[in-house]
Amino acid sequence: MIRSALLAVTAALCPLTALADDQTLDIAAPFELKGLDPALSGDIFLRLEIAETLVDSDAKGRLRPGLATEWTTSEDGLEWRFRIREGVAFHDGTMLDAAAAAISLNHARSHEGLLSRAPITDIRADGADLVVALSEPFAILPAFLAEYRSQILAPASYGPDGEVVALIGTGAFRTTEVSPPQTLAAERFEDYWDGAARIPALRYTAVTRSETRALMAESGDAELVVTLDPASVTRLSELEDLEVVSAPLPRVLMLKVDAASPFFDSAAEREALSMAIDRAGLAQVVLRYDASADQMFPPNMDGWHDAALPPLSYDPEAARALLEQAGWTPGDDGIMQKDGQRFAVELVTYPDRPELPLTATVLQQLFHDIGVDIRIVSSNSSEIPARHAAGTLQMGLMARNFALVPDPTGTLLQDYAPGGDWGAMGWDNPEAAQLIRRMASEGATPGDRARIAAIFRQDLPVIPIAWYQQTAAISDRVEGITLDPYERGFGLARAGFVE
Repeated sequence: MIRSALLAVTAALCPLTALADDQTLDIAAPFELKGLDPALSGDIFLRLEIAETLVDSDAKGRLRPGLATEWTTSEDGLEWRFRIREGVAFHDGTMLDAAAAAISLNHARSHEGLLSRAPITDIRADGADLVVALSEPFAILPAFLAEYRSQILAPASYGPDGEVVALIGTGAFRTTEVSPPQTLAAERFEDYWDGAARIPALRYTAVTRSETRALMAESGDAELVVTLDPASVTRLSELEDLEVVSAPLPRVLMLKVDAASPFFDSAAEREALSMAIDRAGLAQVVLRYDASADQMFPPNMDGWHDAALPPLSYDPEAARALLEQAGWTPGDDGIMQKDGQRFAVELVTYPDRPELPLTATVLQQLFHDIGVDIRIVSSNSSEIPARHAAGTLQMGLMARNFALVPDPTGTLLQDYAPGGDWGAMGWDNPEAAQLIRRMASEGATPGDRARIAAIFRQDLPVIPIAWYQQTAAISDRVEGITLDPYERGFGLARAGFVE
């Protein structure tokens, strides 16, 4: 009876989602639309195949042509040329050319993001080529142009002030409605350069509550539901009209700390926190799949995972000993203290990913067992980078994707050379910063990758907890939907309704 009642009120819990339309693919995910600019919601636009990038990547992260068919670099590495694909129409009927691509990339470069961190001096059109000039060699530039903030929009997308006022891409679907923060509707673009999609229309709804998303899958209100909580995975797997699928991701559930604060300013203190975490037990109870992280990079990151590294281990007694060696002593209430200050800190996380608040609750108990008092603050995901920038973040529990750029060096450059809003905070390691910058300039060797993994293991600027799997529920009404390990799409252009 309870289940029936919950199903009956699904529409009330998510009023923007109607019953599934026979001609519309309904998609529910936890990620809110923050605006029209790819810098704000480009990851959603990319997954829905509304907008595209010059460079694409396959399921293994290998670069391949996108809106550019090929690219070359000069002998000195200071100029890159990208040949723009011919015959590509924007959704407003205008044609893609190098000049249009330059407008979009210069816009992206003018805003905070990866391109603003690259050593770019000029982006311009030269006939059929887009030319990017650099102040120094930058081997990973093509991978940067595969990142979602580097999407190419039509010139009419930009207003007089240069800001995005309309979402006019080149993808298999064109928008008919964008209503931040919850809803986006799109229809098949008949003139798509790679052939029209089979699906006539799609509708995306941001649904933050994981229970509501699961009910939408169960009731048929959505044919594709992304990011399921572990309990829902178990329940939905038993339904005959749904397929629950999962794929390992180059994404890490991690704890970031302010390494400049008196609580975490030594590697020993950070190691103590790491040793207090029962990763195997947490993965079994919260995630319900074996994904405990024994180092930063997961095994599916070819060339980055180093099996020879000493694994992160669980040893609460050793953790307490490390804290005591760092000058912390147990107080009358069992909480560690030093110089009259209790080891009491605030942990910020967010419910967009349903496993994070549950993980935070488990960590709260595990850390209490070694004398560390944690107060949990569950807020918006933007709170972590905002507090990082303001210098007020003590601890943040989050999920970080090393595949935002197909070459993980791009994420490392943004997060650790030096620390960015989603990366290390208060951590100063000149060797790591110099190594990452050289990897970006010249390309990463196997030795470079092994060394950076060893530095992360030794210093723990962030503390890995678990490696991720993406989960989704797919209705038997549709076929051809796939989960991309690099989270660039769901194969919507080739998916269709079962006839």
